[in-house]
Amino acid sequence: MKRRYTFYIVGSGKNSFRQLALTGRGALVFLVLLVALTSTLSVTLYAQWASFRHQKSADAFSLSLERKDAELKAREAQLVVLAREINGLKGNLMALYDFEKKIRVIANLGSPSKGDSLFGVGGATPRDIDTNLVIHEQGEALVREMAEQIHETSMAAEEELGRFTSLYDILDEKRTILESTPAICPTTGWISSRFGPRVSPFSGKKRFHKGYDIANHVGTPIFAPADGVVTYAGPRGSMGVMVSLDHGHGMLTRYGHLSKTLKKKGEHVKRGDKIALMGNTGRSTGPHLHYEVHLNGMPVDPEKYILD
Repeated sequence: MKRRYTFYIVGSGKNSFRQLALTGRGALVFLVLLVALTSTLSVTLYAQWASFRHQKSADAFSLSLERKDAELKAREAQLVVLAREINGLKGNLMALYDFEKKIRVIANLGSPSKGDSLFGVGGATPRDIDTNLVIHEQGEALVREMAEQIHETSMAAEEELGRFTSLYDILDEKRTILESTPAICPTTGWISSRFGPRVSPFSGKKRFHKGYDIANHVGTPIFAPADGVVTYAGPRGSMGVMVSLDHGHGMLTRYGHLSKTLKKKGEHVKRGDKIALMGNTGRSTGPHLHYEVHLNGMPVDPEKYILD
């Protein structure tokens, strides 16, 4: 008698319980089919799970690539902006250099002692960086060129700073000299005697007149023709009441025959300041100002220093 095997199948619904009776061979076939079905189902589920994980990894990798690509493009854009700024900086530096040369021409100054080139002796301005380069292909060359040009531009900027510092010192010295150089007529009136040889009104003999005489009424104001310091204010023999100003740089002016001084010894005056009043003191034939200009201890023609 053949052995029989009974299998119970539990389901859901009305007929939730069934039984299957099989002989030995049928039971074996059934078990084989069951194992095969279970294996297939397991393989299918594993494949789906693996596919899901692979897709998730692929999505994450794709997102990472997109982010890196975005970062790369952002860096490329920054390099382009930096390259343009370097080009602009060189242009501004050259404009400053040209402006410096114009100032030197206007001020009648020579070229800087270190030569006429901003980017090194005999050097030319570095060419502009090409911002249209394919950065991902030529990035290293572009970065290297940018680094070189930044170094050259930095050195040129330091050189130009030194030039401007030197130029400022020269112009400041010239400004001081100009402010200290007599340039205006110290009073109003009419010329009664000029600088040079003349016949003395007292002796009738030919004498050298060291000043410039301007006649007007007593009390006519006298003005400083340049910045300076009062070195004397008071009576001075034949000069009568006198004021003397030291303008520096070897320049001295004197004002004689005054009726009154308005400044004291040691006071600083600016061009145009009222320093005294015209008079008729000392050895004088009438109210007037005797005006002298001395350069390095020697009298010079005051008329050459009256520019107004």
